[in-house]
Amino acid sequence: QVQLVESGGGSVQPGGSLRLSCVASGTSSPCTMGWFRQAPGNERKAVAAISASGATTKYADSVQGRFTISRDNAKNIVYLQMNSLRPEDTAVYYCAAASLYSIANFVPQSGYDYWGQGTQVTVSS
Repeated sequence: QVQLVESGGGSVQPGGSLRLSCVASGTSSPCTMGWFRQAPGNERKAVAAISASGATTKYADSVQGRFTISRDNAKNIVYLQMNSLRPEDTAVYYCAAASLYSIANFVPQSGYDYWGQGTQVTVSS
């Protein structure tokens, strides 16, 4: 059974940075990993995804150029570096694994079969 545990959330002022981490356990081999976020009253949306090898990444338009997803397969950790944070980035951020996929592109949210518990990110002055 795959388990995902996120950490690194917190409160930051606009323009600040945070790095989220997601530690995966129970995995047999690398797979597509993604970060999603859900703000109060809104649906959960994809933020970034990374292929099993780490060679390919995909970002939502709203975070392109500000966020960077990366992974360390030796440690089973996926990161989300968030720079130039804005109040609209405030949300609960979730790490997810798509165990049947190895690519980053075109994996629907329904293709992610394991989810972390989420970590709160608050951007406010």
